[in-house]
Amino acid sequence: MSATLQEAVIFTKDQCATGLRAAVNILDKWQATTEQACRILRISRSTHARAKLRNPDWSVSLDADQMQRVSLILNIHAALRLIFDNPENTYGFAAMPNNNEFFNGRSPLEVMAQGDMISLYESFRRIDSLRGAQW
Repeated sequence: MSATLQEAVIFTKDQCATGLRAAVNILDKWQATTEQACRILRISRSTHARAKLRNPDWSVSLDADQMQRVSLILNIHAALRLIFDNPENTYGFAAMPNNNEFFNGRSPLEVMAQGDMISLYESFRRIDSLRGAQW
């Protein structure tokens, strides 16, 4: 095997379920609709509903793209927690209209809910840049 080949990261069904539950919980706190959450995470409505049930025995398989989306939501949330001291801004920012050139008056949630990875990643980059060197 070549040393340049990268091994694919394999997540267990339990790891996928834990990450998805966390991302769905954050999106709920951001006031995302079910449709927005499903587009952002690229999951079905039924998977979204099962992720909200809090069944400890539930597990799910997610592909690399879906896990990347979960990761971006968790990282946006972490950045917002560093930027803001109060929960109203931490959880309300994603739904607020934003006049930053990239968002162009739309909320970050609206942009992320377009469903493509570029919109989600670029929203993360813009929000993450607000924290400056706080990491």
